[in-house]
Amino acid sequence: MTRGQRRALATLAERYVVDPEPGAWPREFARAAPIGIEIGFGMGQAILEWALASPDMNLVGIEIYEPGIGALLAGIEREALSNVRVLWGEAEELLETRFHSASVAETRIWFPDPWPKKRHHKRRLIRPAFAALVADRLAPGGILRVATDWAPYADWIGEVLEAEPSLRRAAAAGERPETRFEARGRRLGHAIRDFHYQRKY
Repeated sequence: MTRGQRRALATLAERYVVDPEPGAWPREFARAAPIGIEIGFGMGQAILEWALASPDMNLVGIEIYEPGIGALLAGIEREALSNVRVLWGEAEELLETRFHSASVAETRIWFPDPWPKKRHHKRRLIRPAFAALVADRLAPGGILRVATDWAPYADWIGEVLEAEPSLRRAAAAGERPETRFEARGRRLGHAIRDFHYQRKY
Protein backbone atom coordinates (compact mmCIF):
# COMPACT_ATOMS: atom_id res chain seq x y z
CA MET A 1 0.00 0.00 0.00
CA THR A 2 1.33 3.43 -0.89
CA ARG A 3 1.64 6.30 1.55
CA GLY A 4 -1.16 8.15 -0.24
CA GLN A 5 -3.50 5.16 -0.05
CA ARG A 6 -2.75 4.73 3.65
CA ARG A 7 -3.39 8.43 4.29
CA ALA A 8 -6.68 8.30 2.37
CA LEU A 9 -7.87 5.32 4.40
CA ALA A 10 -6.94 7.05 7.65
CA THR A 11 -8.53 10.40 6.82
CA LEU A 12 -11.41 9.68 4.42
CA ALA A 13 -12.78 6.23 5.26
CA GLU A 14 -15.02 7.59 8.02
CA ARG A 15 -16.77 9.80 5.47
CA TYR A 16 -16.97 7.58 2.39
CA VAL A 17 -16.78 3.96 3.58
CA VAL A 18 -20.30 3.25 4.77
CA ASP A 19 -22.50 0.45 6.08
CA PRO A 20 -26.11 1.65 5.79
CA GLU A 21 -29.37 -0.19 6.08
CA PRO A 22 -30.85 -1.14 2.67
CA GLY A 23 -33.31 1.75 2.55
CA ALA A 24 -30.91 4.41 3.82
CA TRP A 25 -29.06 5.28 0.60
CA PRO A 26 -30.90 8.59 0.02
CA ARG A 27 -29.90 9.67 3.51
CA GLU A 28 -26.32 8.48 2.96
CA PHE A 29 -25.98 10.61 -0.19
CA ALA A 30 -28.21 13.43 1.09
CA ARG A 31 -30.40 13.01 -1.98
CA ALA A 32 -32.58 10.52 -3.82
CA ALA A 33 -31.04 9.44 -7.14
CA PRO A 34 -30.64 6.27 -9.22
CA ILE A 35 -28.15 3.85 -7.69
CA GLY A 36 -25.26 2.39 -9.65
CA ILE A 37 -22.96 -0.32 -8.30
CA GLU A 38 -19.48 -1.38 -9.39
CA ILE A 39 -18.49 -4.73 -7.91
CA GLY A 40 -14.75 -5.26 -7.49
CA PHE A 41 -13.59 -1.79 -8.51
CA GLY A 42 -9.86 -2.58 -8.20
CA MET A 43 -7.95 0.70 -7.97
CA GLY A 44 -11.12 2.68 -8.61
CA GLN A 45 -10.41 4.41 -11.93
CA ALA A 46 -13.52 3.12 -13.71
CA ILE A 47 -15.94 4.15 -10.97
CA LEU A 48 -14.28 7.58 -10.74
CA GLU A 49 -14.86 8.06 -14.48
CA TRP A 50 -18.45 6.86 -14.08
CA ALA A 51 -19.03 9.32 -11.24
CA LEU A 52 -17.62 12.22 -13.25
CA ALA A 53 -19.74 11.30 -16.29
CA SER A 54 -22.93 10.65 -14.29
CA PRO A 55 -23.30 13.29 -11.54
CA ASP A 56 -27.02 12.51 -11.43
CA MET A 57 -26.36 8.99 -10.06
CA ASN A 58 -25.47 7.75 -6.57
CA LEU A 59 -22.62 5.27 -7.09
CA VAL A 60 -21.56 2.53 -4.70
CA GLY A 61 -18.28 0.67 -5.12
CA ILE A 62 -17.92 -2.76 -3.52
CA GLU A 63 -14.38 -3.97 -2.87
CA ILE A 64 -12.39 -6.04 -0.39
CA TYR A 65 -8.89 -5.01 -1.53
CA GLU A 66 -7.58 -2.43 0.95
CA PRO A 67 -5.06 -0.62 -1.31
CA GLY A 68 -7.77 -0.28 -3.96
CA ILE A 69 -10.14 1.29 -1.45
CA GLY A 70 -7.40 3.71 -0.42
CA ALA A 71 -6.78 4.60 -4.08
CA LEU A 72 -10.48 5.24 -4.69
CA LEU A 73 -10.79 7.41 -1.59
CA ALA A 74 -7.82 9.48 -2.75
CA GLY A 75 -9.51 9.84 -6.13
CA ILE A 76 -12.80 10.94 -4.57
CA GLU A 77 -10.93 13.65 -2.68
CA ARG A 78 -8.89 14.70 -5.71
CA GLU A 79 -11.98 15.04 -7.92
CA ALA A 80 -14.14 16.53 -5.14
CA LEU A 81 -16.87 13.95 -5.79
CA SER A 82 -19.98 13.76 -3.66
CA ASN A 83 -21.72 10.89 -5.49
CA VAL A 84 -19.51 7.91 -4.55
CA ARG A 85 -19.58 5.69 -1.47
CA VAL A 86 -17.72 2.48 -0.66
CA LEU A 87 -18.87 -0.81 0.82
CA TRP A 88 -15.88 -2.75 2.14
CA GLY A 89 -16.29 -6.52 2.13
CA GLU A 90 -17.53 -9.53 0.19
CA ALA A 91 -19.73 -8.58 -2.76
CA GLU A 92 -22.37 -11.27 -2.42
CA GLU A 93 -23.01 -10.61 1.26
CA LEU A 94 -23.18 -6.85 0.78
CA LEU A 95 -25.46 -7.07 -2.24
CA GLU A 96 -27.72 -9.33 -0.20
CA THR A 97 -27.84 -7.22 2.94
CA ARG A 98 -27.38 -3.58 1.86
CA PHE A 99 -29.78 -3.22 -1.07
CA HIS A 100 -33.50 -3.80 -1.44
CA SER A 101 -34.96 -5.78 -4.30
CA ALA A 102 -35.54 -3.69 -7.45
CA SER A 103 -33.50 -0.75 -6.09
CA VAL A 104 -30.47 -0.57 -8.43
CA ALA A 105 -30.39 1.13 -11.83
CA GLU A 106 -27.14 -0.41 -13.07
CA THR A 107 -24.52 -2.91 -11.90
CA ARG A 108 -21.06 -3.15 -13.43
CA ILE A 109 -18.55 -5.97 -13.02
CA TRP A 110 -15.30 -5.39 -14.89
CA PHE A 111 -12.83 -8.25 -15.30
CA PRO A 112 -13.71 -10.45 -12.30
CA ASP A 113 -11.15 -13.07 -11.30
CA PRO A 114 -11.65 -15.99 -13.75
CA TRP A 115 -10.31 -18.62 -11.35
CA PRO A 116 -9.10 -20.62 -14.38
CA LYS A 117 -8.33 -23.92 -12.65
CA LYS A 118 -11.33 -26.25 -12.68
CA ARG A 119 -11.09 -27.00 -8.96
CA HIS A 120 -11.45 -23.25 -8.29
CA HIS A 121 -14.52 -22.65 -10.48
CA LYS A 122 -16.73 -22.68 -7.39
CA ARG A 123 -14.98 -19.46 -6.31
CA ARG A 124 -16.06 -17.56 -9.43
CA LEU A 125 -18.21 -14.56 -8.66
CA ILE A 126 -20.60 -15.03 -11.55
CA ARG A 127 -22.55 -18.21 -11.05
CA PRO A 128 -26.30 -18.93 -11.09
CA ALA A 129 -27.11 -17.91 -7.50
CA PHE A 130 -25.17 -14.67 -7.83
CA ALA A 131 -26.75 -13.82 -11.19
CA ALA A 132 -30.17 -14.31 -9.62
CA LEU A 133 -29.23 -11.99 -6.73
CA VAL A 134 -27.91 -9.28 -9.06
CA ALA A 135 -31.04 -9.54 -11.19
CA ASP A 136 -33.27 -9.28 -8.13
CA ARG A 137 -31.53 -6.11 -6.96
CA LEU A 138 -31.90 -4.44 -10.36
CA ALA A 139 -34.99 -2.34 -10.93
CA PRO A 140 -37.17 -3.42 -13.87
CA GLY A 141 -35.27 -2.26 -16.93
CA GLY A 142 -32.05 -2.00 -14.90
CA ILE A 143 -28.78 -2.86 -16.61
CA LEU A 144 -26.07 -5.41 -15.81
CA ARG A 145 -22.74 -4.92 -17.59
CA VAL A 146 -19.89 -7.44 -17.37
CA ALA A 147 -16.54 -7.65 -19.18
CA THR A 148 -13.82 -10.30 -19.20
CA ASP A 149 -10.70 -11.09 -21.20
CA TRP A 150 -10.63 -14.79 -20.31
CA ALA A 151 -12.34 -16.81 -23.08
CA PRO A 152 -13.43 -19.85 -21.02
CA TYR A 153 -14.86 -17.55 -18.35
CA ALA A 154 -16.64 -15.54 -21.05
CA ASP A 155 -18.37 -18.72 -22.20
CA TRP A 156 -19.30 -19.50 -18.59
CA ILE A 157 -20.64 -15.98 -17.99
CA GLY A 158 -22.72 -16.13 -21.16
CA GLU A 159 -24.28 -19.44 -20.14
CA VAL A 160 -25.04 -18.22 -16.61
CA LEU A 161 -26.65 -14.94 -17.71
CA GLU A 162 -28.64 -16.56 -20.52
CA ALA A 163 -30.04 -19.06 -18.02
CA GLU A 164 -31.24 -16.38 -15.57
CA PRO A 165 -34.96 -16.06 -16.39
CA SER A 166 -35.38 -12.45 -15.24
CA LEU A 167 -32.60 -11.13 -17.51
CA ARG A 168 -32.55 -10.51 -21.25
CA ARG A 169 -29.79 -9.34 -23.56
CA ALA A 170 -29.67 -5.58 -24.06
CA ALA A 171 -28.03 -3.23 -26.51
CA ALA A 172 -24.61 -1.88 -25.57
CA ALA A 173 -25.00 0.95 -23.06
CA GLY A 174 -22.27 3.50 -23.77
CA GLU A 175 -18.50 3.40 -23.64
CA ARG A 176 -16.54 1.53 -20.99
CA PRO A 177 -13.34 2.91 -19.49
CA GLU A 178 -10.30 0.71 -20.01
CA THR A 179 -9.22 -0.88 -16.75
CA ARG A 180 -5.74 -1.99 -15.77
CA PHE A 181 -6.84 -5.63 -16.15
CA GLU A 182 -8.19 -4.96 -19.63
CA ALA A 183 -4.95 -3.29 -20.71
CA ARG A 184 -3.00 -6.28 -19.43
CA GLY A 185 -5.33 -8.68 -21.26
CA ARG A 186 -4.90 -6.76 -24.53
CA ARG A 187 -1.12 -6.87 -24.16
CA LEU A 188 -1.38 -10.64 -23.81
CA GLY A 189 -3.52 -10.84 -26.94
CA HIS A 190 -6.75 -11.74 -25.15
CA ALA A 191 -10.08 -10.96 -26.79
CA ILE A 192 -12.33 -8.75 -24.66
CA ARG A 193 -15.95 -9.89 -24.25
CA ASP A 194 -18.64 -7.52 -23.03
CA PHE A 195 -22.07 -8.56 -21.78
CA HIS A 196 -25.09 -6.27 -21.54
CA TYR A 197 -28.24 -7.58 -19.85
CA GLN A 198 -31.41 -5.98 -18.60
CA ARG A 199 -33.93 -6.99 -15.97
CA LYS A 200 -37.17 -7.93 -17.70
CA TYR A 201 -39.72 -7.20 -15.00
